[in-house]
Amino acid sequence: MWALFLKEIRSFLSSLTGYIVIIIFLVITGLFLWVIPSESNILDYGYANLDGLFIIGPFVFLFLVPAVTMRLFADERKSGTIELLFTRPLSDFQIIWAKYLAAIVLVLFSLIPTLIYYVTVYKLGIPPGNIDSGGFWGSFIGLFLLGAVFASIGIFASAVSDNPVVSFVLAVIISAFMYLGFEFIYSLEWFGNIDLFIKSLGISDHYSSISRGVVDTRDLIYFFSVIGLFLFLTKFSLSVRKW
Repeated sequence: MWALFLKEIRSFLSSLTGYIVIIIFLVITGLFLWVIPSESNILDYGYANLDGLFIIGPFVFLFLVPAVTMRLFADERKSGTIELLFTRPLSDFQIIWAKYLAAIVLVLFSLIPTLIYYVTVYKLGIPPGNIDSGGFWGSFIGLFLLGAVFASIGIFASAVSDNPVVSFVLAVIISAFMYLGFEFIYSLEWFGNIDLFIKSLGISDHYSSISRGVVDTRDLIYFFSVIGLFLFLTKFSLSVRKW
């Protein structure tokens, strides 16, 4: 499993994929935070906070994470190496877990450079250090967990299609629904007493909660449950396709 994990990491970093993902994430968030005039622009807004990063970040990840995961199984099947992969002395779940861990490591790599933004805003505050550090770290953890959920969805999408482009589109659609769909249904107020329950099924509700700086056990259970669900669906999909 460890060897497969390292192989996937090397695959990301030996091609342009990994670097492009990291650069695009940093460029887009950097432009909104420092260049493009908007409420997310730190210099224009005049407050020492990084809320804009955690508002923009999920929408960037919505496309970048599926771009990372779309080839993980689709390319294996397309090139015919999927059969060789399953002949290794590894269980299906170990194979899935190795590929999944490689994907979330790349997500983490893209987030770590944003700590420069934190240090910069920390220094720019009046007085220096006048920043809600608890809110920042809560949001940072929340954004990583959100990226981890998108990666599990992307792994599933890659397992159900032989075409990487189809996997990408499917992953974006499912991720967008999980992030925004339940919030939209909640806003329609169609279901009365269960509206809040429907809202709680979406990622956005738990991401907003953890971004306040309080890492609630319920939010962690939600994120890990969704990740576990899509990894299980991935295993089920691969098992079905081997029949």
